[in-house]
Amino acid sequence: MNLIFLGPPGAGKGTQAKNICNDYGVVQLSTGDILRANKKEGTPLGKTAQEYMDRGDLVPDDLIIKMIREEMKKPSCSNGCLLDGFPRTVVQARALEILLGEMGKKLDSVLVLDVPDEELVRRLSARLTCKSCGRSYNNIFNPPKVEGVCDDDGAELYQREDDSEKSIRNRLEIYKKMTSPLIDFYSNQDLCDEISGSGQINEIYSGIKNLLDKY
Repeated sequence: MNLIFLGPPGAGKGTQAKNICNDYGVVQLSTGDILRANKKEGTPLGKTAQEYMDRGDLVPDDLIIKMIREEMKKPSCSNGCLLDGFPRTVVQARALEILLGEMGKKLDSVLVLDVPDEELVRRLSARLTCKSCGRSYNNIFNPPKVEGVCDDDGAELYQREDDSEKSIRNRLEIYKKMTSPLIDFYSNQDLCDEISGSGQINEIYSGIKNLLDKY
């Protein structure tokens, strides 16, 4: 299977993506991870991407597509992949369509994890970070053993500025503006599968699994 995973910040995509990859033998391809790996390995693509980032520019779509192509050609992706963080725009979606066609592959599903805004604000505003080591906690899902104190080094935990309610709501609005055209694009191809991201983690995954099993 070749899948795209869409969902707002705090929807729990990371957790569910791991479950999908473990059960279906597909590889998660995150554009952020791919960029970092290419930079670390000093690949020609990574060096070119670094030049853009050093100038403060966005890495062009064609360069991202080339990196994704290289990843999808690897034997590890022979059973399919789960794209996370790409495409972000309709232009990127069309470029991906061309790439898949050239490789003799197709897109099976675009999973859209849907969670109400108020639930997302509740989840994200409960996030805390260690001032010393940077470890993340969540007072709802993964609280520290001692309130306000890091389990690892005993340092103080704090709420990052981008985890304030105002910042979270702004990020959610940006997500909606960016992804709504993308969802329309794939809905017109009958590729979108919407899943509720509310409830227990295993319940949410059960819904995802019911959808994927038909592919």
